Amino acid sequence: MLSFFKDYKNFAIGFVILSAIIITIFYSILKPEEKPLPIWQPDDFNTELVDSTVQHVKKYHKIADFSLTNQNGETITQNDYKDKIYVADFFFTTCKSICPIMTDHMRNIQKEILNDDEVMLLSHSVTPKIDTVAQLKRYAKRKGVNDAKWNLVTGDKKHIYELARKSYLAVKTQGNGDEHDMIHTENFMLIDKKRQIRGSYDGTDAEAIEQLLKDIKKLKKEYNK
Repeated sequence: MLSFFKDYKNFAIGFVILSAIIITIFYSILKPEEKPLPIWQPDDFNTELVDSTVQHVKKYHKIADFSLTNQNGETITQNDYKDKIYVADFFFTTCKSICPIMTDHMRNIQKEILNDDEVMLLSHSVTPKIDTVAQLKRYAKRKGVNDAKWNLVTGDKKHIYELARKSYLAVKTQGNGDEHDMIHTENFMLIDKKRQIRGSYDGTDAEAIEQLLKDIKKLKKEYNK
């Protein structure tokens, strides 16, 4: 009798283990695959945010080459972001409205990606005459910017504004980058390793930032499969 119960116990344990393995296999086969993040094209955006010269583009849109100067006086180009995922935004150091919130949120992102070599940040000044290298350096120190992760950049105003309007599609199209032109946008743009836009987020909204962080993780999975 004892032998029977012992044999039955071993059978039950084996059955449970085998069932668990089978269930796991079926779950992995049948569970829906997580959809990758979309690749955003100018055609996907509200036309107000897209320069007329690129509104017709439905595929192959990428961030254009750039050359700007960071808070340390270093020249920053697309090569500094080669094979990187990055978050881009547009701000100015004397802004008293949305920029402080955006910078705080960008700092929160920096905290989350601090030890992640795949991810960086890029903030463009929209008042480059005011935001000199020295001004950006003071601002960076005050805001806790880590130079290895986050570049605050200044440079030619027309070049920056064209990037905002024609590459990042982050701001309304009015103006041409002259001295009277002024852009102001809360948008954070998620850029992949191929210089493609993979997401647009309200940089003043804490929930949007949480979604951005989730989307960074999802994007990383694409490259780590």
